[in-house]
Amino acid sequence: MSKKKVAVIFGGFSPEYEVSLKSSFSIINAIDREKYDVILIGITKQGQWYRYYGAVDDIPVDKWHTDESLLKKAYFTPDRGGGLVEYDNGTAQNVQVDIAFPVLHGRYGEDGTVQGLCELAGIPVVGCGSASSALCMDKDRSHKLVSLAGVKVTKSVCFERLPSDDILLEAALDLKLPVFVKPMRAGSSLGITKVSDYKKIPEAARYALGFDNAVVIEEGLTGIEIGCSVIGNHELRTGKINEIEVDEGFFSYEEKYTLKSSRFHIPARIDDETEARVKEAAKTAYRALGCRGYARIDMYLTEENEPVFLEANTIPGFTAFSQFPRMMGAAGVEYPELVDMLLDMSLQVDKGEWYG
Repeated sequence: MSKKKVAVIFGGFSPEYEVSLKSSFSIINAIDREKYDVILIGITKQGQWYRYYGAVDDIPVDKWHTDESLLKKAYFTPDRGGGLVEYDNGTAQNVQVDIAFPVLHGRYGEDGTVQGLCELAGIPVVGCGSASSALCMDKDRSHKLVSLAGVKVTKSVCFERLPSDDILLEAALDLKLPVFVKPMRAGSSLGITKVSDYKKIPEAARYALGFDNAVVIEEGLTGIEIGCSVIGNHELRTGKINEIEVDEGFFSYEEKYTLKSSRFHIPARIDDETEARVKEAAKTAYRALGCRGYARIDMYLTEENEPVFLEANTIPGFTAFSQFPRMMGAAGVEYPELVDMLLDMSLQVDKGEWYG
């Protein structure tokens, strides 16, 4: 049988560009070349799309776009079955793509935009589809759906546009301090401020609006932050629970990628009964949001051992040292096998094998 062609899409017009480069580097190296041919599609910080013909090692150090002789303008056409359009000396040619593997964290990649383009073209996508990706990126609407499914969520208020300071403070007074002021749609804890004084909320809201045009103010909880990796379409499988121990502050963007004062405990330091309830809550949230393929469900575990939903990450960090692969590895699924499973599941969805 001929090998399938997998387009790995990396970079992106997003503040999480550098993280994408590192995740994609690990994924590219893990793809089984006996089963798949890999097409490298890089998106610059300015949002320009190219097919990249250079060394994979130049991707994580952000040198992939520096030699123009290794780049060709390319993009997915929305024409059904059109695949990838690549330009060579002014001449366009269509390139077959069997699977798209977007490794784009945050806006314009994890939010359903690229997934929708691939769906128009009829190209199977690794991970969640356009509707689910958009919902999971929206902290307010995802909380409403997960709550309706029976999983507890954090108490919060949201604003599509920033009101006056008086209105903002009046709404926030219903929330217990400390609160977290967040962009409605952003990843990797970008734009988030932990606030312990109501008077500082307007300033934190203006900072959050630098990352999105809507803001969420979320009541903080006492307990531990945990994560649960979920994979699957029909039958769902979870990894070991990850516990995040933070000595000071909160699990910010810097902490996620430096771990200066944070530690991961995989498996989490919880009993078997609590672990089972956390996994069930994660799977409930996954289904409620229409996820497929894979997602990392982040939650708080309260002092009463009750899981509380925080958010779903549809393209979580994916280096060999990232939370998601480590949780799956602790459950017996090693990194290359995990990548292979995700590629296989994307083809199952293309055949109409949706869960539920």
